[in-house]
Amino acid sequence: MKLAVVGGGSTYTPELIDGFARLRDTLPIEELVLVDPAADRLELVGGLARRIFAKQGHPGVIRTTSDVDAGVADADAVLLQLRVGGQAARNQDETWPLDCGCVGQETTGAGGLAKALRTVPVVLDIAERVRRANPDAWIIDFTNPVGIVTRALLQAGHKAVGLCNVAIGFQRKFARLLDVTPSQVHLDHVGLNHLTWELGVRLGGPDGENVLPRLLAEHGDAVADDLHMPREIVDRLGVVPSYYLRYYYQHDAVVRELRTKPSRAAQVAEMERELLKMYGDPALDEKPELLAKRGGAFYSEAAVDLAASLLGDQRGGAEGPSGKGGGGRRVGGSPYQVVNTYNNGTLPFLPDDAVIEVQAAVDGKGARPLPVAKLDPLYAGLIANVTAYEDLALEAALRGGRDRVFKALLAHPLVGQIEYAEQLTDQLIAHNREHLAWA
Repeated sequence: MKLAVVGGGSTYTPELIDGFARLRDTLPIEELVLVDPAADRLELVGGLARRIFAKQGHPGVIRTTSDVDAGVADADAVLLQLRVGGQAARNQDETWPLDCGCVGQETTGAGGLAKALRTVPVVLDIAERVRRANPDAWIIDFTNPVGIVTRALLQAGHKAVGLCNVAIGFQRKFARLLDVTPSQVHLDHVGLNHLTWELGVRLGGPDGENVLPRLLAEHGDAVADDLHMPREIVDRLGVVPSYYLRYYYQHDAVVRELRTKPSRAAQVAEMERELLKMYGDPALDEKPELLAKRGGAFYSEAAVDLAASLLGDQRGGAEGPSGKGGGGRRVGGSPYQVVNTYNNGTLPFLPDDAVIEVQAAVDGKGARPLPVAKLDPLYAGLIANVTAYEDLALEAALRGGRDRVFKALLAHPLVGQIEYAEQLTDQLIAHNREHLAWA
């Protein structure tokens, strides 16, 4: 089995390598290729990756390359974890929207749109290279904004599934609070990428007992603190919103907060400098503790689980809006996983080709969302609104043009005013001109 990681020079990568090494019985990788244009970073990360494999006795071979075509050749699956423009572009995404009193964040609002415009064309080019190399290869997208990027991949006919670590993070935290194993916790996780709610926490599977009321009653303070939201709000909702919902539910307070401290990108950039120094130490043969602060917790375990399920049968076909796909059986990986995939009628108020983030049955045929109970308008309304924005954002990313950017910003519930949309459009284009072929 061969896997390729595009963006393999990321400081995230040792987290992924550690998961591959620990979970080698679930995902028996024979060859792993780390692909990245930053040769200096790639050398440091690749060296540590080999030492981690060696220490844990993994027999797989790790190669590094800056050549995408060579890296993805004959790969059974390709993981995408790239950041076009690096932390410098992210820093801009998180700062210039604040000038208009709008939240600065790399996956939502104006900053999220900027990232989508930079990222979608690059990802689609890589995906075409993957398809030419191996039409049967799966693409697992961890590149933000995951929902928009995954939709671009699926609409272009690629075998793709989007992955985020929010759900597995909640699963692990809830399991710890409930004193059960993570495999016993099944989340009723519903929404769009970075716009989700845990409507139920079930023990034993999708039909298990819903212990969310008990979880909130006994551990509500811990849950609220983790979300950086008032306990009262969590209790009133009776569900657990993703911490990204702070940008919607407490927008103005978050803007005030962001204006008083360095951007997350600046913090991460400093962390990355320290991590890369550590990675260059030939004695280091495990992921350092500092990496836990970098973000992406449990990403490796989610990625291994997903890849193992998708690669359980190489004969599986890609699944489109019709719900049709190839045959096959699942080998390895959990039967149900939270992924980003086509809606296909799961949320009836959205089009079939919208990309949603929900529990799905995953196997060699792809991901098929599990049924979702009718949603409260409080959640369905916001999901519909942001889906409309994502439609316009993808159109802007694929076709370009100032007017398309303006419309996407006007549609976003975190912008939504003509004056702000006009200003943010000009700023977005000015800060991203080198990455926009049409600008």
